[in-house]
Amino acid sequence: MSDLAAHINEAAHRLAQGQLVAFPTETVYGLGADASNPQAVAAIFHAKGRPANHPVIVHVAPQADLSYWVTHVPTEAQALIDAFWPGPLTLILPRAPQASAAVSGGQDTIGVRCPSHPVAQALLTRFAQIKGEGQPAGVAAPSANRFGQVSPTQAQHVRTEFPDLGSDELYVLAGGNADVGIESTIVDVSRLDQGIAPVILRPGHITAEQIEAVLGQALGQPHTQDNTPRVSGSLKAHYAPRTPLYLCSAAQIEALGSDQDQAVAVVFADSIHTAAHVYLAPSDPHQYASQLYAMLRQLDEQAYSAIYLEQPPHTSEWEAVNDRIGRAAAAFAS
Repeated sequence: MSDLAAHINEAAHRLAQGQLVAFPTETVYGLGADASNPQAVAAIFHAKGRPANHPVIVHVAPQADLSYWVTHVPTEAQALIDAFWPGPLTLILPRAPQASAAVSGGQDTIGVRCPSHPVAQALLTRFAQIKGEGQPAGVAAPSANRFGQVSPTQAQHVRTEFPDLGSDELYVLAGGNADVGIESTIVDVSRLDQGIAPVILRPGHITAEQIEAVLGQALGQPHTQDNTPRVSGSLKAHYAPRTPLYLCSAAQIEALGSDQDQAVAVVFADSIHTAAHVYLAPSDPHQYASQLYAMLRQLDEQAYSAIYLEQPPHTSEWEAVNDRIGRAAAAFAS
């Protein structure tokens, strides 16, 4: 058995024993626990400082039977599964009665996804083998960071985030960098029988245009008054670094004065001149997303007085990035 296979086996056994395991996915590192064990799930909430009514996502192995977790899989949901699983897409579906309300924040819906990262797939498959045929083998896993903070995209980020948890409390399964770099797209398909079309509740790497192309129909719009399910990462202020972060136009960044010499400006074009230090970010939205959280963590370590982010274009390609940095900036809005 290779070293990686041994680590995966150890992590899967720890999950089966009700322990916490941080593991890589293609989006970010997750803080995982046996989704069918309410005590294990409660340990996630305790470690993160996460409100109990804030749901988590259940991760499953490829070709997993979803019947323990959801009452049914509508045709539209199956089409999205066929098109995008394994991958960075979470589906909100009606929760089956036997699935613990702990993972859904007490709601009658549940979020499920099948990650594409090979280490995540191997872990979920091994976990299912240990649990045994016919037993529920889902791993509840929000991002492996303190609630509201920057998500981790490397194993070291997780270790830095939870320095008070020893290896006997949190097993960190390393698997390289998370390539996508931001959390999965979340699509609500739980209310089709009410005549409510599929709705994106959190944008991500998979775009609205891609989803509409598969479904052959336009997506609906989320509205708070229609009992839209609560989902991960939907709070106004989220994904925030410790350093105050502000969104600015290129002109505003150019105008930063010498009193901002302890600040850093994150820009797309090296033609921008400012008194602040400059961090040149990728101009491609997918590369920007892949590097975003690692960049914020790196800048946090530099003890700058503030981070000024050049506002990306308001186009569909940048929707997910704008969502994340907008929530990060909201944490510092007066």
